[in-house]
Amino acid sequence: MARIDSFLRLVANQRVSDLHFHAGNVPIIRYEGELLPLPFRVLTELEAERFLLEMMTPAQREEFERNLEVDFVYELAGVGRFRANVFLQSQGPGGVFRVIRNTIPTLKELLLPPAVRTLTQLNNGLVLVTGPTGSGKSTTLAAMVDEINKTSARHVISIEDPIEYLHYPVMGAITQRQVGKHAESFAAALRSSLRESPDVLVVGEMRDLETIALAIAAAETGVLVIGTLHSNSAAKAIDRIIDVLPEESRDQIRSTLSVLLRGVLAQHLVKHASGEGRVAVLEILLQSHAVAHLIRENKIFQIEGYLDSASNDGSGMQSLDAALFRYLRSGLITLEDALKFANYPEAIKRLATELPEE
Repeated sequence: MARIDSFLRLVANQRVSDLHFHAGNVPIIRYEGELLPLPFRVLTELEAERFLLEMMTPAQREEFERNLEVDFVYELAGVGRFRANVFLQSQGPGGVFRVIRNTIPTLKELLLPPAVRTLTQLNNGLVLVTGPTGSGKSTTLAAMVDEINKTSARHVISIEDPIEYLHYPVMGAITQRQVGKHAESFAAALRSSLRESPDVLVVGEMRDLETIALAIAAAETGVLVIGTLHSNSAAKAIDRIIDVLPEESRDQIRSTLSVLLRGVLAQHLVKHASGEGRVAVLEILLQSHAVAHLIRENKIFQIEGYLDSASNDGSGMQSLDAALFRYLRSGLITLEDALKFANYPEAIKRLATELPEE
């Protein structure tokens, strides 16, 4: 048994999301989004190295020595699975371990709006799941794949780095491929996926020009492509896709996205008002003639204002602030936490004064 297993067992049992294990510091856990030090000694460089190397396979150690970092999934029998990133930092080696829950939460359990389920029922197009690091994108994506798997007979190909949640076929077929283990790269896996009769392609991270271009090309063939990337809003997600492409191609990609883009989910995790757990708060942008026009005419900066006006029209779209206020009104989150995430805190504060007192 690796010595770090006792820390990981604690993390899993206490429903903590992450363990930070760095030379030059005490071990730290992330609980409900907050970092909390554990009552343990400061780890020396040699001690951290021993803890981390003994949990790795020879191949993982070799990759760590070659690249000075390595990603992998660590499975602890009877406890759970952990997404691991081990790296070098100024004080020596370090690692961050994220808990992967054994069961895949449903869309209902995550309190996700009906529009998210509607997006899983599409037959084609491009759907983006976006948000900052640690915002729960992987969990939302897993719940969407689970919904597709349980409700339709389709072939889902999921390309991940690394594989987190394990899916087993229910109504259709599920193929999960891990970058570095089953495919050389996201781009290589995407290129081959179109020869594997997919109905749905899930791209764990659209991180570079080639992957983004191939994902869009796949959507153009009539496949439903669901991909994640890092951005704080729907508008910034669209901007990021366009900006990564060569300038001479941007007019063409705007035209293509105006037709292909079916929806953008921009997610943030906000602490539950009870103090236990966090709530996924989503900004939701859906396809419409107005959205297509804004993308095609390079007026993406107007999308935020459009979402504000569309949040109560029954379309399923909502701005981040509208979502925050809805959860504030229902008592799921506090005003203090809503203001931390709001685009326009003063507007939220003003609306909050109009709420009936309990």
